Amino acid sequence: MGHVTATPATPSSPAAATPTFTPTAEATRAPYIYYTQAGDTLPALAVRFGVAVDEIRSNHPLPAKGLLSPHTMLIIPRRLGETSSPVRLLPDSEIVYSPSAIGFDAVAYAQQANGALARYHEYLKSTGRIDGAHLLAEVALNNSINPRLLLALLDYQGHWVRSSPTNERETTYPLGKVDLRYKRLYRQLAWAVNQLSIGYYGWREGLLTTVTLQDGTEIRLAPTLNAGTVALLYFFAQVSPDPATWKHAIDPEQGFLAFYHQMFGDPWARAYMVEPLYPPNLKQPRLILPFEKGVEWYFTGGPHGAWEHDGARAALDFAPGGGTGKDCRVSRYWAVAVASGVVTRSERGVVILDLDGDGREQTGWVILYLHIADEGRAPVGAHLRVGDRVGHPSCEGGHATGTHLHIARKYNGEWMAADGPVPFVMDGWLPHAGAKPYKGWLTKGDRTIVACPCGSLKQLIVRDERDDEN
Repeated sequence: MGHVTATPATPSSPAAATPTFTPTAEATRAPYIYYTQAGDTLPALAVRFGVAVDEIRSNHPLPAKGLLSPHTMLIIPRRLGETSSPVRLLPDSEIVYSPSAIGFDAVAYAQQANGALARYHEYLKSTGRIDGAHLLAEVALNNSINPRLLLALLDYQGHWVRSSPTNERETTYPLGKVDLRYKRLYRQLAWAVNQLSIGYYGWREGLLTTVTLQDGTEIRLAPTLNAGTVALLYFFAQVSPDPATWKHAIDPEQGFLAFYHQMFGDPWARAYMVEPLYPPNLKQPRLILPFEKGVEWYFTGGPHGAWEHDGARAALDFAPGGGTGKDCRVSRYWAVAVASGVVTRSERGVVILDLDGDGREQTGWVILYLHIADEGRAPVGAHLRVGDRVGHPSCEGGHATGTHLHIARKYNGEWMAADGPVPFVMDGWLPHAGAKPYKGWLTKGDRTIVACPCGSLKQLIVRDERDDEN
C-alpha cells in the first residue's frame, strides 16, 4: 500500500484577518518563536529568516542538512523588516498531486459543472484533439499539481469551469497571463503550473524569499509561511498589476480562498488527514543507476526541473553511448528499473514506476522516466524487478535536443530535489546542484563527474561491480 501518514498535523485555519504588509517594529526585536513544518531544513530556514544557520536555536538536536521534525520549537533572531502577512492560506497537500487528491475526478467535475471547459477542445501535437477537461487533468498529472487547484484558478481567473468567459481576454488568456506566447488553454495551464512550482519548490529549497508584482513592487515573504501558501502568493504576483490587486486576490474572506472553499470545501480539513506529506526520517530506498552494467552512458544534466523547465530541481539526465546522444534516433541501449515496482503509466515517452505497487502516483515513492521510445516500452501493469528493462531512450515525450533519459522522483506527490535533504543517490553516486539548472556533478568516494551534454570521456559513467557496494 502507499504511504499515507495519518499523523495529525495542526492545520492553520485560513479564516483569519485580511493579509496586509506587517512591519516589524524596530523597538521590539524579540526573536521569532517558530514551530517547524514538514519539509523544513536548517539551510532553507536560515535563508527565509535572513540569519546564519548557527543562529537558529532549539532545545532539541537539529540535523545540519536533513529534514527537521515537524512541530519542533525554534528560536530565531528577528532581523527582517517589513514582510507579507504570516497567515497561511493553503496547505501543501492542496498544491501538489497528493494523497488528498485520491478519488477526485477532475474530468467528471468539469463535465458536471458544464461550463466552457467541458465544451472546449484543442489540438496538441502530443495527443491530437483533446477536450479541455482531459487536457487539464493531464497537465495536473504530469506536473504533479493538484487538479482541484487548477480548476479553481481557471474558474476564478477566467470563468471557465462553472460558466463561460465574460470577455475576449478571459477567452484567450483564461489564467490571466496576457502574453502571445501563452495563448489558449494548454499554454496557459503549462505557464500556471510552472509559476506554482517556482513558488512551492523555491520556498521549500530556500531559493525564494520575495515576490515581485507586475509594477515592480517587491514584497518580502513572511518567513513562517508554508510552501503551499507561497505557491499561491507567487502565482498571483505574476498576474497582479499592483499591491491592491494582489492583496484582494489573497484575501481569505473576499478573494481566491473564499472562492476555493465554495468550490471544494475546507482544504485544511483534507490536509489534516494526509499531512505531513513526508516524515522527518524519510529515506529513499536503495536505487541503482538506470542502465545496464558494462554499457557506456554519459552524465549530461545536473539537477533541473522535473517536468516543466522551472520548479523542483528533481531530475537528472543521462545519454546513452553509441553515438545517439546528439541526435534523436532511438538508442539500442536500455533504461532499466532503478528499483522493483509496478508500471502505473506508460504513454508517449513516459514511464512511471510505482515503488510501493499500489498503482497510485499520489502515494509513496514514484520514479519518472521521460523520453522512452514507444517500441519496447514496459506496459502498464508490468511488475519490474530492479534492473529489468524499462525501454529505449529517445526524444519522445516533451522537448529534447538529443536522445537521452530524464529521470526524477516524487514522494506522496511532491517532487524531491535531487540535491536535497533526501538526495537522489543511485549506486552510491551523490548528485550536487550547480548554480543553474542542468549544471552540477556526481560524486562517489574520490570520483567526480561534472554534467555536460558534450559527450566527452569526462562525463562517462558505467555501472560495474563496484556500483553494487553502496
